[in-house]
Amino acid sequence: MTTPAPKPSNWDDLTVRIASSAAMVVIGAVGVILGGVWFQMLVVFVTAVMVWELWMMIRPEEPTKGMLLAALVASVMSGQLAHGSYWGMLLFLVVPLIGVTQLKTEIKTFFIFALGIQVAGWGLVHFRMDYGFTWLLWLMLVVIVTDIFGYFAGKSLGGPKFWPKVSPKKTWSGTVAGWVGAGIVGFIFTLFTNAGLSIVVISMVLSFAGQMGDIAESALKRRMGVKDSSTLIPGHGGLFDRFDALLGAALFMLLVADVFDVPGVAF
Repeated sequence: MTTPAPKPSNWDDLTVRIASSAAMVVIGAVGVILGGVWFQMLVVFVTAVMVWELWMMIRPEEPTKGMLLAALVASVMSGQLAHGSYWGMLLFLVVPLIGVTQLKTEIKTFFIFALGIQVAGWGLVHFRMDYGFTWLLWLMLVVIVTDIFGYFAGKSLGGPKFWPKVSPKKTWSGTVAGWVGAGIVGFIFTLFTNAGLSIVVISMVLSFAGQMGDIAESALKRRMGVKDSSTLIPGHGGLFDRFDALLGAALFMLLVADVFDVPGVAF
């Protein structure tokens, strides 16, 4: 009599995810703490890889062009971060425009995502330079805790799906748990910084912005018919899969910090 194969558990990927997450946290923490050129190099590398992953999702049969675009991203990002200005951000149009000339389909998709990835990366570096270590730590912890609370609540509680057509695994329980976790992070930061209680609300809105970054990348993957952006990170897929929420949060905070005068944005 054949013994039936055990059903996969909701937690089968937990060990691999934790190990990969720990490695990324260590590398990211070192970069954030050191700041300066070290953090810039880390962001340049991650940004270039994500643009490569974006290209490979759209045109996997042309890897060489994807690598050339990634190298160009690294060059543009490095030059802009070292000597650039706000006007210099127009250089971020170079890769999207060159990329779309090589594509016959998904032209708008590549343009929007490639531009967004570069601008978000630029924003993270300038957040570190202009607002300091504590501020960037807050932003990253909001994104990380949102993901952790959402993962465990979604796995444990399940329930109705948040947006099943786009992200079939994301539940309302996990989504709301992410907001709660982000609010807790914001409250903790009021205890040892001069941020007012408004940072709690901002943290929760930032959490939602990060979740929308995750949703946007999920929609992209479904459109491209792929499970992960790549297989670079065991248990997580690619860098784009891991940092999609951070990209959404960074783009949101660029808008908030540069356009609106919101109390508690800077510590």
